[in-house]
Amino acid sequence: MSKPTETEKCIESLITVFQKYSGKDGNNCQLFKTEFISFMNTKLAAFTKNQKDPGVLDCMMKKLDLNSDGQLDFQEFLNLVGGLAIACHDCFLLASQKRF
Repeated sequence: MSKPTETEKCIESLITVFQKYSGKDGNNCQLFKTEFISFMNTKLAAFTKNQKDPGVLDCMMKKLDLNSDGQLDFQEFLNLVGGLAIACHDCFLLASQKRF
């Protein structure tokens, strides 16, 4: 068996993180609001600490919850991760353009 690629490790890591936070309220296929807040405050602490609006996590949860069931499934969770990755990539591109 070959070693997993870097990309495969990243995918496995995303699944592992989702599973770690999604099982606390009984359903490991959904992130409930308390689990989402715990995830954000732990794994994305730099983001949450820099927010001036105390309701930002509630707002994010509502926007991410595409089917309005009060929970985030794995696809909705990936929308969060993907959106943050895009924002970080855009910042990286801007910073690299300023160097030239």
